[in-house]
Amino acid sequence: MISRTIKNSIIRAMSLKPVVLISGARQVGKTVICQEIKQEFNFNYVSLDNIREREVALRDPELFLELHKAPLIIDEVQFAPKLFDVIEGIVNKRKFDGFDNKGMYILTGSQSFKLMKGVTQSMAGRVALIDMLPLSLKETQNVKEDKFKIDPLVNNEILKSSKLNNDDIYNFIVKGFYPELYDENSSINSDEFYSYYVRTYIERDVSEIIQLKDKLKFQRFMEILASLTGEEFVANSIAKDLGVSLQTINSWISVLEATNIIYFLQPYFEYSVLKRAIKRSKLYFYDTGLAAYLARLNNVDVLRNSYFCGRFVETFIINEIIKSFKNNNKNVSFYYYRDFDQNEIDLLYIEDGIMHFIECKSGISYSKADVKAFKKVKKETKMTIGLSALICFTDSIYTLDEEVYCLPVRSI
Repeated sequence: MISRTIKNSIIRAMSLKPVVLISGARQVGKTVICQEIKQEFNFNYVSLDNIREREVALRDPELFLELHKAPLIIDEVQFAPKLFDVIEGIVNKRKFDGFDNKGMYILTGSQSFKLMKGVTQSMAGRVALIDMLPLSLKETQNVKEDKFKIDPLVNNEILKSSKLNNDDIYNFIVKGFYPELYDENSSINSDEFYSYYVRTYIERDVSEIIQLKDKLKFQRFMEILASLTGEEFVANSIAKDLGVSLQTINSWISVLEATNIIYFLQPYFEYSVLKRAIKRSKLYFYDTGLAAYLARLNNVDVLRNSYFCGRFVETFIINEIIKSFKNNNKNVSFYYYRDFDQNEIDLLYIEDGIMHFIECKSGISYSKADVKAFKKVKKETKMTIGLSALICFTDSIYTLDEEVYCLPVRSI
């Protein structure tokens, strides 16, 4: 069984807050990790995927929580939002009565909008929020996963201990990182998995949020977006391609965000660098395997020879960096930068008040000309700039410029 880094963050959160809310896309492993916690910490467990349990929770949430006592795990809690108010009353009463109310409830769900709405309305300040993403590369290798760090010594140790080569990285990009694909007891292949996944996702998750009149067109919408991972999002052009309204596109995008299929990197700007900065968001899929399936990049050779190769490598690298911080429960801000003078930085992240630049490439050899945008933003920003990196398929670490390193993908 694969050990999940985020489990430590969940256990830590249980000691700090009455309620822990784990959100993530379907089949990222929420239920599995909750079953582990159930066994280790003697929690009760109930899933609202069970229609009978859901009916009780909807009809009489007080009775439901009388039948299922804390400490309690409630899986797929978004199906019964009335539970939030009742849970709030229970944890408040326990504290008022002079008892420790930490670690009473663990809630999971795959629809972020419903979950966040319930939390902000009912349990603000009483809940720890945990975002669970698909497996990280290190998790698939059963390697200890620390937060990403630009440090030549650390990165070189990771590189030396890695058993992977560059071909392996491309295979992982196409395969993706959903846990079932790494289950030794499952014989399912990637195409079968994603075929079932997309069909179930559209039939269940999407249809529970909006009334979907044309499921085939929605799937076509997902396919178009998959080919645009790592690109600026322009809703108008997609609406024209599909022959639907801009309002429909915005509605569909909201669904994909709410169900943790895609996310956006916002452009970084401040008044000192604002004048020529592009302000559109960039769209990414949380999982490259799902995006590759939708974009019909179903093997490594097709991906490598495609126009989309650079976008998928960028998506993979950025996803791995984001996973490393989220899995270790580190609060970091992520952005990108692009201006009308063609200066571009794929990822800017701010940790402890220090900004770092990341450029992602699918080649091997680069020079300081490839990170010229780093100097431009460094000169104009008021932020403190730390070590930065260009991450690519080089076999060794080398210096590109002052405080800028070229790092192998396998070293992150």
